[in-house]
Amino acid sequence: MLHPSYSDLMKVVNSEVEQGETPVVNSRYSIVLATAKRARQLIARQNRENMTGPMRPLSEAVAELKAGKIRILPESEPGTEEE
Repeated sequence: MLHPSYSDLMKVVNSEVEQGETPVVNSRYSIVLATAKRARQLIARQNRENMTGPMRPLSEAVAELKAGKIRILPESEPGTEEE
């Protein structure tokens, strides 16, 4: 079982969203993608610097997300991207 739970992580990520606005994360899938991406970044850093962390990369990524150290950015609306 994942601790903290998906619902706890979703609350943390969406905590800065005003009421009535679309939440940044509205599915478990978004949490999984974000933590997996961060875990890959941590693995790449460890390989580059030949270091080992105190936690496994995925556990560290989840802990960072819960602590608010990393943020999930909302996707931009189609057609609103600047060139």
